Formats: sequence, C-alpha cells, structure tokens
Amino acid sequence: MKLYLAPGACSLADHIALHEAGFDFDRVTVDLKTKTTEDGRDYSQINPKGYVPALQFDDGQVLTENVAILSWVADQDPALAPSGPMGRYRLLEALAYINGEIHKGFAPFFKPGATSADKAAAGERLGKRFAYLAARLKDDYLFGRQAGVADGYLFVMCLWAQMNGLPLPDPLPAFVKRMQARPAVRLALEHEGLSQPAAS
Repeated sequence: MKLYLAPGACSLADHIALHEAGFDFDRVTVDLKTKTTEDGRDYSQINPKGYVPALQFDDGQVLTENVAILSWVADQDPALAPSGPMGRYRLLEALAYINGEIHKGFAPFFKPGATSADKAAAGERLGKRFAYLAARLKDDYLFGRQAGVADGYLFVMCLWAQMNGLPLPDPLPAFVKRMQARPAVRLALEHEGLSQPAAS
C-alpha cells in the first residue's frame, strides 16, 4: 500500500490515520507544482485529479479524497470512529464538515493573487466554522476520549490556521497540543520532515 502525499498538505490527515491504525505502508512524495512523484513519475497517471491524497492498494486500485480514505481507514479499525448505530454517519458528518466548510475555506490563503481582503473575509468565515467545532469538543477529542480519523483531519486544519495567523477558539489550542503528543502524529510529522507543516 502506498500513500501519495505532499508534506504538510491535507494528506497529512491520512498519513496520521494510517499510523493510528497500525498499517505498514510506503509514502511517496508528490510535487504538486510539477505533478511528479519523488521518483520522477507522472502523478496524473496515478491520480488524474492532480492533487493529494491518493492511496494505492497492492492490487493497483487507487482511492482518493480525504473523506473516502479516512472512512476506509476507520472501517479497517473501528476504534478510530464513533461507536453505536449512528457512529458511521456521525463520522461522515464530521468529515464532510471539515472538508467542505473548513478545508475548502482556506483556498484564498493558498491562491496566488488573493487579496488581503479576500484572506480577511475567509479568516472571518473560518473563525465561525472552527467555533462550531470548538463548542462541541466536550472531551479530549471530537467523539470522546478516543482519538479517531476525524481528529487527524481537524488537527491539520488547526495547523493551517496557526500557520496563517488565525486564532483558534478554546479548547482547540489544547486539542492541538494533545494531538501533537500522540505517537502516530509525531511519526507522521517526522516522516514528512515537518515540525510545523505548511499547507499546499
């Protein structure tokens, strides 16, 4: 199994999740500007969408998109998802919110030519979206005392906020520190050569 990633990009969430689940996998770095892999291959031949993440299985199948990959990881290790009859759907709800409302909200910060007004407006929207999750973080992690795949995704988004000077409402700063202390997170950051990731 191979995870195609770019250091500090949203693929860091999948990298963390695979380590949390205890998978043995290879990591392949992708240059998102040239669309080539670290060994010179054309990344569009692996993922025609041209962005990360992509998870390639041993049989050659490729799965893309954070929501899909993180859901697959949680299916392999149910401890990484909320329990109960609604657990799977609560996970999808959280992943969809992080992906659609927070992740996509950072676009102006990484778009060449975006104005300071664009970034300010995006920052205001993101503040409200982070506040929504912060108000629901009643325990150590999104679904209680056990970290799951959604926490890795939220963690990466919090790092992006910090990198761009956006304040995180309480208790998210403590959540970030808690995540940074996890062995799977430390290992993923080490593998990507990061102490504080830069998004792409």
